[in-house]
Amino acid sequence: MGSGKTTVAGLFAQLGIPVYDADNRAKILMVQDSDLRENIMSLLGPTAYRPDGSLNREAMASIVFKDAELLQKLNALVHPAVARDSLLWSEQQSTPYSIHEAALLIQSGSAQGMRAVILVQAPLQMRMERVRHRNGWTDEQIMDRLRNQWPEEELIPYCRYRIVNDGTQSLLLQVLDIHRAILRDLGK
Repeated sequence: MGSGKTTVAGLFAQLGIPVYDADNRAKILMVQDSDLRENIMSLLGPTAYRPDGSLNREAMASIVFKDAELLQKLNALVHPAVARDSLLWSEQQSTPYSIHEAALLIQSGSAQGMRAVILVQAPLQMRMERVRHRNGWTDEQIMDRLRNQWPEEELIPYCRYRIVNDGTQSLLLQVLDIHRAILRDLGK
């Protein structure tokens, strides 16, 4: 969170590479997939949704980010739905490769079907500042979420490529290098 995954994904998109935004699709599926919606309400209660049917993200976050077991149960509902949606999306792509942008790609098990994983890294304080600025969250709200994500050091062994997003290196040049390497690996 706050590392710059979306920015990096946008650079790949500018190169013509389709990007599946798992977090956005999860939010959509939690509203539009009736089975998933029912299961979420059974797990978290009716406050998970507003009277207009939209997702009450604030209420959900205040519950699940304070209860690791409940968060795990919610993820067990949402991640399979996103995995199915992602597979359908991937099958519709005609480019040599596509990007799957997700915060919990490795933890959710979704990385197993991927040819390669790209880790976008940034120092913790920089990530927290970005999230504070973007979302208006307090440090406590940010840390509640970060505690439920693996530290970067644990992700590194699962990643074939790494992008450093700390302002010291060009993101575009790093993306271009990885893009070329992927195409080379694919024989393109």
